[in-house]
Amino acid sequence: MSHTIRKATADDAGALAALAAVTFPLACPPSSSPQDIADHLANTLSERHFQRYLADPDVTILVLDSGGRLNGYSLLVNREASDPDVAAVLTLLPSVELSKCYVHPEYHGLGAAAELMHASLQAAAAAGGAGFWLGVNSQNARAIRFYEKSGFRKVGTKTFQLGSTVEHDFVLERAVP
Repeated sequence: MSHTIRKATADDAGALAALAAVTFPLACPPSSSPQDIADHLANTLSERHFQRYLADPDVTILVLDSGGRLNGYSLLVNREASDPDVAAVLTLLPSVELSKCYVHPEYHGLGAAAELMHASLQAAAAAGGAGFWLGVNSQNARAIRFYEKSGFRKVGTKTFQLGSTVEHDFVLERAVP
């Protein structure tokens, strides 16, 4: 499957929301309620929200484009961490957040996520980041293995509100090359 990685444009907002609807539930713990997941998609990952992210000068969205079909994306935020639990543990400053990094399940195990991560690291470097951080659900073993393989290490914990449930995330950090 051939693809390119490029910066998202305003025209990608609908396709990004559709991709998020497929990929976000896969990152949630099995205990997550379908309603909490649906609410999160509507309140954070809708087409309207992606339009806002794409208009934000501190946000970069990279997409894995397979002949016009989006099969992965990452969302980077280039501003100080607002969560005090995160700000307290980051050591590589200034730091860029990898807020979202998802690949369609059809692309799992094919190296696409590693390519997207490499491009995301390059974008973080271009944005002037010394560090790159993310939050990952503490129960998402597959994602944690991928991030550790990508050079991240656990530096702390934070909470994440998913609808009516408080989820527990690991905060991972790595240096930007």
